[in-house]
Amino acid sequence: MTRLHPHRAFWVITATFVMVLFASAAPSPLYPVYQELWGFSAFTLTAVFAIYVATMLVSLLTVGSLSDHIGRRPVLAIALVLLIASMILFVAADDVGLLMAARALQGLATGAAMGTLTATVVDLQPTKRLGSAITGAAPAIGLAGGVAVAGLFVQYAPAPRFLIYEVILGLFAVLLIALLVVPETSERIGFTSRRHLLHTIAPQVRLPIEVRRVFVAAVPALVATWSLGGLYLSLGSSVVARIFGVDNHAEAGVLLFVFFASAAATSLLITGRSAATKLAFGYPALAGGAVISLAGVLGETLPLYVAGSIIAGAGFAATFLGALDSISAATPPQQRGQVFSSVFVASYLAFSLPAVVAGIIVSHIGLRETVVGYVAYVLVLAVVGALTNAHLRRRSARSSVSAPTVAPESADPISAPR
Repeated sequence: MTRLHPHRAFWVITATFVMVLFASAAPSPLYPVYQELWGFSAFTLTAVFAIYVATMLVSLLTVGSLSDHIGRRPVLAIALVLLIASMILFVAADDVGLLMAARALQGLATGAAMGTLTATVVDLQPTKRLGSAITGAAPAIGLAGGVAVAGLFVQYAPAPRFLIYEVILGLFAVLLIALLVVPETSERIGFTSRRHLLHTIAPQVRLPIEVRRVFVAAVPALVATWSLGGLYLSLGSSVVARIFGVDNHAEAGVLLFVFFASAAATSLLITGRSAATKLAFGYPALAGGAVISLAGVLGETLPLYVAGSIIAGAGFAATFLGALDSISAATPPQQRGQVFSSVFVASYLAFSLPAVVAGIIVSHIGLRETVVGYVAYVLVLAVVGALTNAHLRRRSARSSVSAPTVAPESADPISAPR
């Protein structure tokens, strides 16, 4: 079978990356509809969110490095088949049990796909700048699109509880067919024994020695950015409805879209900058935007909240992209699946655990107080990350100054120009 040119295959994988995140965010605007229809509690809603994250993390921890052994395409094909099956479950869901089953299956599939998609984007990237832009922008574009489009469907489309999933199912089917002509980018080294296979899929986070120090230095960036993203997707709709009085699902979706759209635009604009520069801009923007958004919440001033969301979204993109660039530069090509899966383990733990805790305590201490505590937590992480980044830059500068300089050899007198 004729394979796509790597440049065209790159865009097929990019579209798949975006759609996986689009599908993961699409159920969020529908949760109020499910609550009204089936009458379940806020705790049950938190459980629906938590089961998705739990199964996704299990998948990342077990099959995250599988594509380094059996190839990228088989893992992506299985993930897309599972995502299609999860969409069928969403369409069929008529109670909370089926909704949780659909979300659990979607989590397994998303976990299998995320690290592999990131590795495949890097494998196929026409240029490092474009690859960096896509790995930074695709999650934000997907999450933004999923929230905004699903919100529009809920407000204006017929049968929104079914239509959004049917549309996503059709798009996943097209991408699965397109995957047949995408070239394989990872050598299939297989497994030396059954023990080797079991060791590979045993739940654990594994990092090559040469990546560990860079990864640890990037952890504050990963946790701060995805924690803030979790705040917008978990409590954002409640903030928009209860504090700003926006009860139109489409308008609420657009207000949540602003944060992720700003992140996507920033990812595309700053790709030519170094990782250190991205982090130097990202941390202050992340912290400043979060504070401005909080001021909008406390003052019930929607324009201020939107302005803060735009600034925080830019900080999210720059900080996450700076961390990802640092990790990518230190990662051997044959271990990209493993390393990027570890990146998303850290990211989605940060995305989910604070959001679950916030969902539990919001009924006890109130929405505003929960948002204040959440933003304070993000600020602490941003400060720690910024200080870590500044320390590493100073060490790098001292190392470059103290490194011995080697004088260039004299030109060959025969070949030197006269």
